[in-house]
Amino acid sequence: MFAATAGSLNWYLKYFGLPLSIIFTMYRLCNIARNDKRRNALQGKIVVVTGASSGIGEALAHVLYENGCKVILASRRINELNRVKEELLSKKASFPTEEPITMELDLSNLDQLQLFVDQIHETCGKIDILINNGGVSHRGSILHTKLEVDKKIMLTNYLGSVGLTKAVLPRMVERKSGHIVFISSVQGLIAIPDRSAYAASKHALQAFGDSLRAEMYQHNINVSVVSPGYVKTSVSLNALSGSGEAHGQMDKSTAEGFSAEYVAIKIADMLVNKDKELIISQFLPRLAITIRHSMPYLYFWLMARRAIKTS
Repeated sequence: MFAATAGSLNWYLKYFGLPLSIIFTMYRLCNIARNDKRRNALQGKIVVVTGASSGIGEALAHVLYENGCKVILASRRINELNRVKEELLSKKASFPTEEPITMELDLSNLDQLQLFVDQIHETCGKIDILINNGGVSHRGSILHTKLEVDKKIMLTNYLGSVGLTKAVLPRMVERKSGHIVFISSVQGLIAIPDRSAYAASKHALQAFGDSLRAEMYQHNINVSVVSPGYVKTSVSLNALSGSGEAHGQMDKSTAEGFSAEYVAIKIADMLVNKDKELIISQFLPRLAITIRHSMPYLYFWLMARRAIKTS
């Protein structure tokens, strides 16, 4: 019996072990090549990341720093930015890296955006990549959402990113070089009930990004729009309710979403490849995008049923 078991094991190793080991080795080599490509393309780049105190922004700070970027971390919460900076500095890099810079920034204060950019130029000389990641989400029906909430979300998510981009662009145009990234959302491609203010701000960002991409082509400036699906961050906890208070609850779909680290790596690869658009989403949101464009009446019916169910 033992001999038979040993024989079976040898058979499996002979016919499956070698192919599996080859596949595993190729996978590792591909990862090494991808990491080398990322590092070669990003090392030394000066990158501004808004909303860098948590979530996708914080994860991006780690990935970019690990690949040799000089990262400018921007957010309203300077204490959290300093925490992120200390975590970055504690990493043992195998190549020279420049110390990250933390800068307080409130995207809803449009008057300070130009000064913010001017300070970076004075310190670093240029900005290679701007990642417009900062923003706030929303939970609440249209009937029960105050207009002030719509204004605040549009001001932060859309006008803040647009204002910062406009402050950065002239120097990039002069240099004929640069990359502007907008972290939108799947909800910038489709709208669902109880997210009206957030979806509207992301739809606006998508449109602005498309217009900007066309206009900047002649200036050799890349423009990318990233549309993540559900990502496991504190976005739903910090989302504004219809009254303007914090939602304060972790949505089930958010809790089961992609890790922020996974999304950050995908975005870093997008920077390297200079992709114009990136959707990082689960199956159902992708299906919803397809239905919205190919069978709109079915999509409208499905969303109406969803609204009834959640009301």
